[in-house]
Amino acid sequence: MAGVVAIVGRANVGKSTIFNRMVGERISIVEDVAGVTRDRIYAKASWLTKEFSVIDTGGIELENASFTTQIKMQAEIAIEEADVIVFVVNGREGITKEDEYVARLLQKSRKPIILVVNKIDDNQFRDYIYEFYALGVGDPIPVSGSHGIGIGDLLDQIINQLDLQDEETNEDEISFSIIGRPNVGKSSLTNAILGEERVIVSNIEGTTRDAIDTPFVKDGQKYRVVDTAGMRKKGKVYENIEKYSILRALTSIEKSDVILVVIDGETGIREQDKHVAGYAHEAGKGVVIVYNKWDLVDKDEKTMQKKQKEIYEQFKYLDYARIVFTSAKTGQRVDQIFPLIQESYENSRKRVQTSVLNDVLVDAQLMNPTTTFNGGRLKIFYANQVAVCPPTFVLFSNDPQYLHFSYKRYLENRLREAFGFEGTPIHIICRKRD
Repeated sequence: MAGVVAIVGRANVGKSTIFNRMVGERISIVEDVAGVTRDRIYAKASWLTKEFSVIDTGGIELENASFTTQIKMQAEIAIEEADVIVFVVNGREGITKEDEYVARLLQKSRKPIILVVNKIDDNQFRDYIYEFYALGVGDPIPVSGSHGIGIGDLLDQIINQLDLQDEETNEDEISFSIIGRPNVGKSSLTNAILGEERVIVSNIEGTTRDAIDTPFVKDGQKYRVVDTAGMRKKGKVYENIEKYSILRALTSIEKSDVILVVIDGETGIREQDKHVAGYAHEAGKGVVIVYNKWDLVDKDEKTMQKKQKEIYEQFKYLDYARIVFTSAKTGQRVDQIFPLIQESYENSRKRVQTSVLNDVLVDAQLMNPTTTFNGGRLKIFYANQVAVCPPTFVLFSNDPQYLHFSYKRYLENRLREAFGFEGTPIHIICRKRD
């Protein structure tokens, strides 16, 4: 299971530089001025074949300077979201009162903490790291974000911590998240699924303050549901609601096998619905579309069919997802969600025999031969399934640039027809045969 790593520390210690080193791109703006990073940045990183997500945060300050309250809140939220916390300090400046404040904040989180002493550019500064033991958050790792020194050691530590957590996961458990824009009925749906008033329900956007992770058993199957949190805290909106809702959706998507994308049947499909659902698709997770508040929809015998057509038109990239029309309030069709979760989970882990896979692809090319594209005609010699979650297939061909996107889509449809990959995306990779 992929994990989430938050980079935390006071302003101007080099968090964004380290973030860019970890993810391999210059995503965060790097400037030698305190408080430049004001929004949390979220990106993918990988090390030793293991992928994880990284959150870069703004600095935490004690003084009530510009943006300080917002930056402090962003860091606290990132701490909540993270499986592992990277605490960055400036080795050239020694321990400051802000470092001590951050250390106390992190100790309360009870999350694994990796202490990184930045700006240790050569051996003459190496002895500077020892005073940071006084922070009481573990052994310091010397790094230089600007030169890349020690980043490999940091990534090794991150992977070790994430692997320890993976060992604790339950293989028999299906984990699913309930995502959607504010006030679509996520909390009500969670309560209906659990059969109890587990989550506070209100028609005010952002009532749910925390992501609530709840294990339960249904018909002998173990599940874990995450109701993604709302947008507000202590009566104030500390950050852009849409950004925060998407971050919360992203962090829960990372830890889930299947995603329930909830749409408000009363207000209909909005643009933000497409943004949130797009992240589930891009993450390669199984998806079930839950059209909620069905009790509030004016309908006749053809309404469900019309709505289903509209949903697939609006979410073209989710044509593999099953749709269920529910009312969390009345409990209508909530039980129908569970077979769809199981179907999506099982299909995302399905493996296809190589000989049968190649037979299907040969038949597909005979029925619909490739046409000339980019100055040549594609020839597929053979194929292998190389991964699950999602099912991933590599096509070995004469030249990948001859594969038109419409023909790739045709092959995907043939694989679905032949092997039944309902509820899960499929990845097709075309490579040149050596």
